[in-house]
Amino acid sequence: MCQNEVDLALKNLHTWMKDEPAANNLLTKLGSAFIRKEPYGLVLIIAPWNYPLNLTLMPLVGAIAAGNCVVLKPSEISKGAEKVLAEVLPRYLDQSCFAVVLGGPEETGRLLEHKFDYILFTGSPRVGKIIMTAAAKHLTPVTLELGGKNPCYVDDNCDPQTVANRVTWFRYFNAGQTCVAPDYVLCTPETQERLLPALQSAITRFYGEDPRTSPDLGRIINQKHFQRLQALLRCGRVAIGGQSDESQRYIAPTVLVDVQEAEPVMQEEIFGPILPIMTVGSLDEAIAFINRREKPLALYAFSNNNQVTAGWANTTASSPSTPSLTTAPACSPPRAWRSSTSPVTRPTTSERSSS
Repeated sequence: MCQNEVDLALKNLHTWMKDEPAANNLLTKLGSAFIRKEPYGLVLIIAPWNYPLNLTLMPLVGAIAAGNCVVLKPSEISKGAEKVLAEVLPRYLDQSCFAVVLGGPEETGRLLEHKFDYILFTGSPRVGKIIMTAAAKHLTPVTLELGGKNPCYVDDNCDPQTVANRVTWFRYFNAGQTCVAPDYVLCTPETQERLLPALQSAITRFYGEDPRTSPDLGRIINQKHFQRLQALLRCGRVAIGGQSDESQRYIAPTVLVDVQEAEPVMQEEIFGPILPIMTVGSLDEAIAFINRREKPLALYAFSNNNQVTAGWANTTASSPSTPSLTTAPACSPPRAWRSSTSPVTRPTTSERSSS
């Protein structure tokens, strides 16, 4: 993904740099108007721990392509990647223009006391509020890519094994520590009964009879997050999995049923290998449930009825600061979007006399 981002920038940079024509109005009728893009200046990139290389280097590519200087703050939680970035990047980037700053919340807080020309942050809504508050003091523009609880609606008109294969793959990939993974399932009680054995079959197919020994199942990033996830296992009733080992920070791929909306597992982004299922009586009830909650990063809808999946697009939308609504008509996997980082440039409008 990082290499693709570099290739994309190299291929399109000449086009991105060109002036764009702009329409005239009464004030500019005697001249010609155009939009010119220029670097913001000094960009601060605060990266997350769950994909510590991709989500650090991809915004860095956009910032460099647009001609900015960059202060890069990797996450202190992913200690190995933080160390590698701090050692390797200065070998290849001009240290008078690009710096890597290490440390935790205290160091990040001190960074935010300074004026930057642009801030890019990927992480939790809680920290996003801190970033935006600090940026507001200097009127610094920001791009926030924040987490959320992504719903997955499974229609009665669906093949349960096809759905289970796709939901299992994305829910438990990277031990569930992915911000756009399905966070919970909404379906009727009848569909839940058909979906549970299919989910068990998919988990066994992907991770074996004992997922603890699977080379394809990751571990939880640290003890704090492990203990947080262990507490969530007490919500509802464990239908699949539920095993854990604190010494390895291992949590088995888990499915919860009989979950209540007020329980903690439905109040916060899970960010782990736990999938709650909530039952609803109808499509309309599922849409109403989602619409009264915070906007998610993504929505996944599985159905063989195109009218069902098309209805979601007209009813709910993802957060405006994140990739747009994703649906999966006809039980196909959610279509991939390209989350490439556009060059961090400031558009400026210029006028020149035509006389």
